[in-house]
Amino acid sequence: MKHFLTGIVSLIGITAVSQDLSSKMDQLVTAYSSEMRFNGSILVAHQGKIVFSKAYGYQKIKDSVPNTTETVYKIGSISKQFTAALILKLQEMKKLSVNDRISKYFPAYPKGDSITIDQLIHHTSGIANYTSNREFMRNEVTKSHSRDSMMALFKDKPLDFSPGTQWRYSNSAYNMLGYIIEEVTGMSYYAAMRKYILDPLSLKNSGFNFLSVDKKKKSNGYFRFTELTNQQAPDVDSSVSYSAGAIYSTTTDLYRWNNALWQNAVFNKESAKAAITPGKNKYGYGIFIDSIYGKQKIEHSGSIHGFNSNMVTIPSDGTCVILLANVGTPFLDTITKSLLAIMYDKPYTLPVPFKPMAITTAELKQFEGSFVSEGMPGFRIWVENEKLLSQPEGQDILELRPEKKDLFYVREEEARVRFNRNEQQVIESMTIIQGKGEIVLKKK
Repeated sequence: MKHFLTGIVSLIGITAVSQDLSSKMDQLVTAYSSEMRFNGSILVAHQGKIVFSKAYGYQKIKDSVPNTTETVYKIGSISKQFTAALILKLQEMKKLSVNDRISKYFPAYPKGDSITIDQLIHHTSGIANYTSNREFMRNEVTKSHSRDSMMALFKDKPLDFSPGTQWRYSNSAYNMLGYIIEEVTGMSYYAAMRKYILDPLSLKNSGFNFLSVDKKKKSNGYFRFTELTNQQAPDVDSSVSYSAGAIYSTTTDLYRWNNALWQNAVFNKESAKAAITPGKNKYGYGIFIDSIYGKQKIEHSGSIHGFNSNMVTIPSDGTCVILLANVGTPFLDTITKSLLAIMYDKPYTLPVPFKPMAITTAELKQFEGSFVSEGMPGFRIWVENEKLLSQPEGQDILELRPEKKDLFYVREEEARVRFNRNEQQVIESMTIIQGKGEIVLKKK
Protein backbone atom coordinates (compact mmCIF):
# COMPACT_ATOMS: atom_id res chain seq x y z
CA MET A 1 0.00 0.00 0.00
CA LYS A 2 2.90 2.34 0.79
CA HIS A 3 4.30 1.97 -2.73
CA PHE A 4 0.88 2.55 -4.27
CA LEU A 5 0.34 5.81 -2.33
CA THR A 6 3.87 6.96 -3.17
CA GLY A 7 3.10 6.40 -6.83
CA ILE A 8 -0.14 8.39 -6.58
CA VAL A 9 1.61 11.32 -4.85
CA SER A 10 4.39 11.23 -7.47
CA LEU A 11 1.87 11.25 -10.31
CA ILE A 12 0.05 14.23 -8.78
CA GLY A 13 3.37 16.08 -8.54
CA ILE A 14 4.24 15.39 -12.20
CA THR A 15 0.77 16.52 -13.32
CA ALA A 16 1.05 19.73 -11.30
CA VAL A 17 4.46 20.52 -12.82
CA SER A 18 3.12 19.87 -16.33
CA GLN A 19 0.12 22.13 -15.72
CA ASP A 20 2.39 24.86 -14.35
CA LEU A 21 4.62 24.68 -17.45
CA SER A 22 1.60 24.81 -19.74
CA SER A 23 0.13 27.77 -17.88
CA LYS A 24 3.37 29.77 -18.06
CA MET A 25 3.83 28.97 -21.73
CA ASP A 26 0.28 30.01 -22.53
CA GLN A 27 0.75 33.27 -20.61
CA LEU A 28 3.93 33.98 -22.59
CA VAL A 29 2.51 33.28 -26.05
CA THR A 30 -0.79 35.02 -25.26
CA ALA A 31 1.22 38.15 -24.43
CA TYR A 32 2.92 38.02 -27.83
CA SER A 33 -0.32 37.18 -29.63
CA SER A 34 -2.24 40.05 -28.00
CA GLU A 35 0.44 42.42 -29.27
CA MET A 36 -0.01 40.91 -32.77
CA ARG A 37 3.51 39.47 -32.65
CA PHE A 38 2.49 35.84 -33.11
CA ASN A 39 -0.28 34.22 -35.13
CA GLY A 40 0.00 30.45 -35.47
CA SER A 41 0.40 27.10 -33.68
CA ILE A 42 2.88 25.88 -31.07
CA LEU A 43 3.89 22.48 -29.70
CA VAL A 44 6.33 21.83 -26.87
CA ALA A 45 7.36 18.34 -25.77
CA HIS A 46 9.65 17.01 -23.07
CA GLN A 47 10.85 13.47 -22.38
CA GLY A 48 8.66 12.08 -25.12
CA LYS A 49 5.45 13.76 -23.95
CA ILE A 50 3.64 16.83 -25.29
CA VAL A 51 3.46 19.36 -22.46
CA PHE A 52 1.96 22.25 -24.44
CA SER A 53 0.05 22.45 -27.71
CA LYS A 54 -2.10 25.42 -28.65
CA ALA A 55 -3.01 27.73 -31.53
CA TYR A 56 -3.41 31.50 -31.59
CA GLY A 57 -4.94 34.01 -33.97
CA TYR A 58 -6.48 33.32 -37.33
CA GLN A 59 -6.09 30.72 -40.04
CA LYS A 60 -8.05 33.01 -42.37
CA ILE A 61 -8.18 36.59 -41.13
CA LYS A 62 -10.94 37.94 -43.38
CA ASP A 63 -13.37 35.22 -42.32
CA SER A 64 -12.15 35.11 -38.69
CA VAL A 65 -11.38 31.39 -38.98
CA PRO A 66 -9.18 30.52 -35.97
CA ASN A 67 -5.93 28.61 -36.14
CA THR A 68 -5.99 25.16 -34.52
CA THR A 69 -3.39 22.60 -33.47
CA GLU A 70 -4.08 20.84 -36.80
CA THR A 71 -3.73 23.89 -39.04
CA VAL A 72 -1.43 23.31 -42.02
CA TYR A 73 1.40 25.79 -42.67
CA LYS A 74 4.28 26.13 -45.09
CA ILE A 75 7.46 25.39 -43.14
CA GLY A 76 9.98 27.02 -45.49
CA SER A 77 13.61 26.07 -44.86
CA ILE A 78 12.83 23.45 -42.23
CA SER A 79 12.28 21.46 -45.45
CA LYS A 80 16.08 21.32 -45.75
CA GLN A 81 16.42 18.73 -43.00
CA PHE A 82 13.97 16.51 -44.89
CA THR A 83 16.02 16.86 -48.08
CA ALA A 84 19.30 16.19 -46.27
CA ALA A 85 17.79 13.17 -44.52
CA LEU A 86 16.67 11.74 -47.85
CA ILE A 87 20.21 12.14 -49.19
CA LEU A 88 21.52 10.12 -46.23
CA LYS A 89 18.81 7.52 -46.78
CA LEU A 90 19.80 7.15 -50.45
CA GLN A 91 23.44 6.85 -49.44
CA GLU A 92 22.52 3.95 -47.14
CA MET A 93 20.76 2.38 -50.13
CA LYS A 94 24.01 2.73 -52.15
CA LYS A 95 22.31 4.98 -54.70
CA LEU A 96 24.78 7.83 -54.13
CA SER A 97 27.60 9.01 -51.91
CA VAL A 98 27.86 12.42 -50.26
CA ASN A 99 31.39 12.51 -51.68
CA ASP A 100 30.05 12.37 -55.24
CA ARG A 101 30.60 15.47 -57.33
CA ILE A 102 27.88 17.37 -59.18
CA SER A 103 29.54 16.46 -62.48
CA LYS A 104 28.64 12.80 -61.92
CA TYR A 105 24.95 13.70 -62.36
CA PHE A 106 25.25 16.91 -64.38
CA PRO A 107 28.42 16.66 -66.53
CA ALA A 108 27.90 20.08 -68.12
CA TYR A 109 27.48 21.95 -64.82
CA PRO A 110 30.21 24.64 -64.60
CA LYS A 111 32.92 23.60 -62.12
CA GLY A 112 30.73 20.67 -61.17
CA ASP A 113 33.82 18.49 -60.78
CA SER A 114 34.91 20.64 -57.82
CA ILE A 115 31.63 20.60 -55.86
CA THR A 116 30.48 17.62 -53.78
CA ILE A 117 27.03 16.67 -52.47
CA ASP A 118 28.42 17.12 -48.96
CA GLN A 119 29.32 20.73 -49.77
CA LEU A 120 25.83 21.37 -51.13
CA ILE A 121 24.37 20.06 -47.86
CA HIS A 122 26.69 22.13 -45.65
CA HIS A 123 26.35 25.41 -47.62
CA THR A 124 30.05 25.36 -48.50
CA SER A 125 29.65 24.89 -52.27
CA GLY A 126 29.98 28.57 -53.16
CA ILE A 127 26.93 28.36 -55.47
CA ALA A 128 25.12 31.72 -55.62
CA ASN A 129 21.79 31.92 -53.79
CA TYR A 130 18.95 32.43 -56.29
CA THR A 131 16.68 34.04 -53.65
CA SER A 132 19.05 37.03 -53.66
CA ASN A 133 17.65 37.86 -57.11
CA ARG A 134 15.12 40.53 -56.09
CA GLU A 135 13.46 40.83 -59.47
CA PHE A 136 12.84 37.09 -59.66
CA MET A 137 11.56 36.91 -56.08
CA ARG A 138 9.25 39.85 -56.68
CA ASN A 139 7.82 38.85 -60.07
CA GLU A 140 8.32 35.14 -60.75
CA VAL A 141 7.85 33.07 -57.59
CA THR A 142 4.14 32.37 -58.13
CA LYS A 143 4.82 30.80 -61.54
CA SER A 144 5.76 27.20 -62.30
CA HIS A 145 9.38 26.86 -63.43
CA SER A 146 11.24 23.99 -65.05
CA ARG A 147 14.45 22.56 -63.66
CA ASP A 148 16.43 24.21 -66.46
CA SER A 149 14.92 27.65 -65.86
CA MET A 150 15.63 27.43 -62.14
CA MET A 151 19.21 26.25 -62.65
CA ALA A 152 19.73 29.09 -65.12
CA LEU A 153 19.35 31.51 -62.19
CA PHE A 154 22.62 30.38 -60.65
CA LYS A 155 24.64 27.83 -62.60
CA ASP A 156 26.48 30.32 -64.83
CA LYS A 157 27.14 32.83 -62.05
CA PRO A 158 30.65 32.94 -60.57
CA LEU A 159 31.05 30.92 -57.40
CA ASP A 160 30.98 33.05 -54.25
CA PHE A 161 34.16 31.27 -53.11
CA SER A 162 36.20 28.15 -53.81
CA PRO A 163 34.14 25.08 -52.78
CA GLY A 164 34.80 23.98 -49.22
CA THR A 165 36.67 27.10 -48.12
CA GLN A 166 33.83 29.20 -46.71
CA TRP A 167 30.18 29.05 -45.59
CA ARG A 168 27.26 30.91 -47.18
CA TYR A 169 23.60 29.95 -47.02
CA SER A 170 22.39 28.87 -50.45
CA ASN A 171 18.89 27.79 -51.41
CA SER A 172 20.32 27.03 -54.85
CA ALA A 173 22.54 24.34 -53.32
CA TYR A 174 19.54 22.63 -51.75
CA ASN A 175 17.59 22.79 -54.99
CA MET A 176 20.54 21.04 -56.61
CA LEU A 177 20.18 18.28 -54.01
CA GLY A 178 16.59 17.82 -55.17
CA TYR A 179 17.68 17.55 -58.79
CA ILE A 180 20.31 14.95 -57.83
CA ILE A 181 17.66 12.99 -55.91
CA GLU A 182 15.59 12.90 -59.11
CA GLU A 183 18.56 11.63 -61.10
CA VAL A 184 19.38 8.74 -58.74
CA THR A 185 15.80 7.64 -58.00
CA GLY A 186 14.30 8.07 -61.46
CA MET A 187 11.29 9.85 -59.96
CA SER A 188 10.36 13.39 -59.03
CA TYR A 189 11.74 14.84 -55.82
CA TYR A 190 8.20 15.01 -54.47
CA ALA A 191 7.52 11.34 -55.23
CA ALA A 192 10.85 10.24 -53.77
CA MET A 193 10.27 12.21 -50.58
CA ARG A 194 6.80 10.72 -50.22
CA LYS A 195 8.01 7.17 -50.90
CA TYR A 196 11.05 7.15 -48.62
CA ILE A 197 10.13 9.66 -45.90
CA LEU A 198 6.56 10.97 -45.64
CA ASP A 199 4.56 7.77 -46.18
CA PRO A 200 6.73 5.40 -44.08
CA LEU A 201 6.47 7.85 -41.15
CA SER A 202 2.72 8.44 -41.67
CA LEU A 203 3.18 12.18 -42.09
CA LYS A 204 -0.31 12.45 -43.55
CA ASN A 205 -0.64 16.22 -43.17
CA SER A 206 2.66 17.01 -44.87
CA GLY A 207 3.38 17.46 -48.56
CA PHE A 208 4.23 19.92 -51.31
CA ASN A 209 1.21 21.12 -53.30
CA PHE A 210 -0.15 23.66 -50.83
CA LEU A 211 -3.06 24.54 -53.11
CA SER A 212 -4.39 21.00 -52.68
CA VAL A 213 -4.58 21.14 -48.86
CA ASP A 214 -8.04 20.71 -47.30
CA LYS A 215 -9.48 24.24 -47.02
CA LYS A 216 -10.68 23.52 -43.49
CA LYS A 217 -7.07 23.01 -42.36
CA LYS A 218 -5.09 25.20 -44.74
CA SER A 219 -3.85 28.53 -43.43
CA ASN A 220 -3.55 31.66 -45.52
CA GLY A 221 -0.14 33.29 -45.32
CA TYR A 222 0.11 37.02 -44.61
CA PHE A 223 2.95 39.47 -44.95
CA ARG A 224 1.32 41.60 -42.30
CA PHE A 225 -1.62 41.65 -39.89
CA THR A 226 -2.20 44.90 -38.01
CA GLU A 227 -5.05 46.94 -36.63
CA LEU A 228 -4.89 49.02 -39.82
CA THR A 229 -4.51 46.39 -42.50
CA ASN A 230 -3.68 42.83 -43.44
CA GLN A 231 -1.82 41.79 -46.55
CA GLN A 232 -2.18 38.23 -47.81
CA ALA A 233 0.99 36.86 -49.35
CA PRO A 234 1.09 35.28 -52.82
CA ASP A 235 1.58 31.52 -53.01
CA VAL A 236 5.18 30.59 -53.85
CA ASP A 237 5.11 27.77 -56.39
CA SER A 238 6.72 24.55 -55.16
CA SER A 239 8.95 24.42 -58.26
CA VAL A 240 10.60 27.59 -56.92
CA SER A 241 11.01 26.74 -53.23
CA TYR A 242 11.37 23.05 -54.17
CA SER A 243 13.79 20.94 -52.10
CA ALA A 244 15.01 24.07 -50.28
CA GLY A 245 11.64 25.02 -48.80
CA ALA A 246 8.46 23.65 -50.41
CA ILE A 247 7.13 21.36 -47.66
CA TYR A 248 3.94 22.11 -45.72
CA SER A 249 3.12 20.46 -42.41
CA THR A 250 1.53 20.73 -38.95
CA THR A 251 3.06 20.94 -35.49
CA THR A 252 1.89 17.36 -34.84
CA ASP A 253 3.48 15.97 -38.01
CA LEU A 254 6.72 17.83 -37.34
CA TYR A 255 6.84 16.38 -33.83
CA ARG A 256 6.35 12.90 -35.29
CA TRP A 257 9.14 13.66 -37.77
CA ASN A 258 11.38 14.89 -34.96
CA ASN A 259 10.90 11.68 -32.96
CA ALA A 260 11.55 9.49 -36.00
CA LEU A 261 14.66 11.46 -36.95
CA TRP A 262 16.42 11.12 -33.61
CA GLN A 263 15.21 7.61 -32.81
CA ASN A 264 16.88 6.16 -35.93
CA ALA A 265 13.57 5.47 -37.69
CA VAL A 266 14.70 7.44 -40.75
CA PHE A 267 18.29 6.27 -41.10
CA ASN A 268 20.87 4.32 -39.09
CA LYS A 269 23.05 5.50 -36.19
CA GLU A 270 26.03 6.18 -38.44
CA SER A 271 23.97 8.51 -40.62
CA ALA A 272 22.45 10.15 -37.54
CA LYS A 273 25.93 10.88 -36.22
CA ALA A 274 26.95 12.42 -39.55
CA ALA A 275 23.78 14.54 -39.60
CA ILE A 276 24.55 16.24 -36.28
CA THR A 277 28.28 16.67 -36.80
CA PRO A 278 28.73 20.45 -37.18
CA GLY A 279 30.64 21.77 -40.15
CA LYS A 280 31.47 25.39 -40.89
CA ASN A 281 29.20 27.87 -39.09
CA LYS A 282 27.93 24.97 -36.91
CA TYR A 283 25.82 23.68 -39.80
CA GLY A 284 25.08 19.98 -40.21
CA TYR A 285 22.62 18.17 -42.47
CA GLY A 286 19.90 20.80 -42.88
CA ILE A 287 20.28 21.86 -39.24
CA PHE A 288 22.34 24.13 -37.03
CA ILE A 289 24.07 22.46 -34.09
CA ASP A 290 24.70 24.54 -30.98
CA SER A 291 24.12 24.36 -27.24
CA ILE A 292 21.87 25.83 -24.56
CA TYR A 293 22.02 25.40 -20.79
CA GLY A 294 24.90 22.97 -21.27
CA LYS A 295 22.88 20.72 -23.60
CA GLN A 296 23.26 20.10 -27.32
CA LYS A 297 20.69 22.04 -29.33
CA ILE A 298 19.59 21.22 -32.88
CA GLU A 299 17.56 23.83 -34.73
CA HIS A 300 16.45 25.41 -37.97
CA SER A 301 14.02 28.15 -38.91
CA GLY A 302 12.05 28.80 -42.07
CA SER A 303 10.68 31.82 -43.89
CA ILE A 304 8.62 31.86 -47.07
CA HIS A 305 6.07 34.41 -48.31
CA GLY A 306 3.54 34.82 -45.46
CA PHE A 307 4.93 32.06 -43.24
CA ASN A 308 7.61 31.71 -40.56
CA SER A 309 8.67 28.59 -38.67
CA ASN A 310 11.10 27.54 -35.98
CA MET A 311 12.00 24.08 -34.67
CA VAL A 312 14.43 23.32 -31.83
CA THR A 313 15.35 19.92 -30.39
CA ILE A 314 17.35 19.00 -27.27
CA PRO A 315 18.10 15.31 -28.00
CA SER A 316 19.44 14.45 -24.52
CA ASP A 317 16.07 14.83 -22.81
CA GLY A 318 13.59 14.73 -25.67
CA THR A 319 12.71 18.42 -25.55
CA CYS A 320 11.22 19.78 -28.76
CA VAL A 321 9.79 23.24 -29.50
CA ILE A 322 7.89 23.84 -32.74
CA LEU A 323 6.43 27.19 -33.83
CA LEU A 324 4.50 27.64 -37.09
CA ALA A 325 3.19 31.09 -38.01
CA ASN A 326 1.10 32.31 -40.92
CA VAL A 327 1.90 36.00 -40.43
CA GLY A 328 5.43 37.22 -40.99
CA THR A 329 7.05 37.93 -37.61
CA PRO A 330 10.59 38.56 -36.31
CA PHE A 331 9.73 37.22 -32.84
CA LEU A 332 9.82 33.43 -33.30
CA ASP A 333 13.38 33.09 -32.02
CA THR A 334 12.63 35.18 -28.94
CA ILE A 335 9.47 33.19 -28.19
CA THR A 336 11.36 29.91 -28.67
CA LYS A 337 14.12 30.92 -26.27
CA SER A 338 11.54 31.99 -23.68
CA LEU A 339 9.68 28.68 -23.99
CA LEU A 340 12.95 26.83 -23.41
CA ALA A 341 13.68 29.07 -20.42
CA ILE A 342 10.31 28.10 -18.94
CA MET A 343 11.04 24.43 -19.58
CA TYR A 344 14.40 24.59 -17.79
CA ASP A 345 13.30 27.03 -15.07
CA LYS A 346 15.52 29.84 -16.31
CA PRO A 347 14.80 33.60 -16.33
CA TYR A 348 12.65 35.02 -19.11
CA THR A 349 10.62 38.15 -19.67
CA LEU A 350 7.11 38.77 -20.91
CA PRO A 351 6.64 41.37 -23.64
CA VAL A 352 5.51 44.64 -22.13
CA PRO A 353 2.55 46.25 -23.92
CA PHE A 354 3.61 49.56 -25.42
CA LYS A 355 2.02 52.60 -23.79
CA PRO A 356 2.03 55.56 -26.17
CA MET A 357 2.79 59.05 -24.96
CA ALA A 358 -0.16 61.46 -24.98
CA ILE A 359 0.04 63.84 -27.94
CA THR A 360 -2.50 66.06 -29.66
CA THR A 361 -3.49 65.88 -33.31
CA ALA A 362 -2.08 69.37 -33.81
CA GLU A 363 1.29 68.23 -32.46
CA LEU A 364 1.24 65.17 -34.71
CA LYS A 365 0.74 67.32 -37.81
CA GLN A 366 4.22 68.83 -37.49
CA PHE A 367 5.66 65.46 -38.54
CA GLU A 368 3.72 65.26 -41.82
CA GLY A 369 5.62 65.26 -45.07
CA SER A 370 7.61 63.21 -47.56
CA PHE A 371 11.04 61.80 -46.71
CA VAL A 372 13.57 60.41 -49.18
CA SER A 373 17.01 58.78 -49.34
CA GLU A 374 18.98 57.46 -52.32
CA GLY A 375 18.35 53.77 -52.87
CA MET A 376 15.39 53.70 -50.46
CA PRO A 377 11.64 53.87 -51.14
CA GLY A 378 10.23 57.28 -50.28
CA PHE A 379 8.20 57.64 -47.08
CA ARG A 380 4.93 59.54 -46.87
CA ILE A 381 3.82 60.53 -43.37
CA TRP A 382 0.42 62.00 -42.53
CA VAL A 383 -2.19 62.29 -39.78
CA GLU A 384 -5.49 60.44 -40.07
CA ASN A 385 -8.08 59.73 -37.37
CA GLU A 386 -5.77 61.16 -34.72
CA LYS A 387 -2.96 58.75 -35.68
CA LEU A 388 0.39 59.39 -37.34
CA LEU A 389 0.64 57.04 -40.29
CA SER A 390 3.59 56.13 -42.49
CA GLN A 391 3.73 54.38 -45.83
CA PRO A 392 6.95 53.46 -47.61
CA GLU A 393 6.40 53.63 -51.38
CA GLY A 394 4.69 50.45 -52.59
CA GLN A 395 4.35 49.01 -49.08
CA ASP A 396 1.83 48.78 -46.24
CA ILE A 397 0.58 51.61 -44.06
CA LEU A 398 2.10 51.52 -40.57
CA GLU A 399 1.23 53.52 -37.50
CA LEU A 400 3.95 55.56 -35.80
CA ARG A 401 3.17 55.46 -32.07
CA PRO A 402 4.53 58.34 -29.95
CA GLU A 403 7.07 57.15 -27.38
CA LYS A 404 8.66 60.43 -26.33
CA LYS A 405 9.51 63.79 -27.89
CA ASP A 406 10.29 63.26 -31.61
CA LEU A 407 10.58 59.47 -31.14
CA PHE A 408 7.98 57.02 -32.44
CA TYR A 409 7.63 53.24 -32.18
CA VAL A 410 6.65 50.93 -35.08
CA ARG A 411 5.24 47.86 -33.33
CA GLU A 412 4.99 45.57 -36.35
CA GLU A 413 8.64 46.04 -37.32
CA GLU A 414 10.12 46.36 -33.81
CA ALA A 415 11.62 49.61 -35.08
CA ARG A 416 11.70 53.26 -34.11
CA VAL A 417 11.54 56.50 -36.07
CA ARG A 418 13.29 59.59 -34.74
CA PHE A 419 12.55 62.99 -36.27
CA ASN A 420 15.54 65.34 -36.41
CA ARG A 421 15.29 69.12 -36.10
CA ASN A 422 17.61 71.91 -37.20
CA GLU A 423 18.66 74.88 -35.05
CA GLN A 424 15.35 76.57 -35.77
CA GLN A 425 13.57 73.44 -34.43
CA VAL A 426 12.16 72.65 -37.86
CA ILE A 427 12.05 68.94 -38.78
CA GLU A 428 14.56 68.31 -41.57
CA SER A 429 14.99 64.54 -41.56
CA MET A 430 13.94 61.25 -39.99
CA THR A 431 16.06 58.31 -38.80
CA ILE A 432 14.75 54.74 -39.00
CA ILE A 433 16.27 52.66 -36.19
CA GLN A 434 15.99 48.87 -36.37
CA GLY A 435 18.29 46.58 -34.42
CA LYS A 436 21.78 48.03 -34.72
CA GLY A 437 21.08 49.70 -38.07
CA GLU A 438 20.08 53.29 -38.76
CA ILE A 439 18.95 54.93 -42.01
CA VAL A 440 18.47 58.69 -42.41
CA LEU A 441 15.90 60.11 -44.85
CA LYS A 442 15.71 63.83 -45.62
CA LYS A 443 12.47 65.78 -45.75
CA LYS A 444 11.56 67.00 -49.23
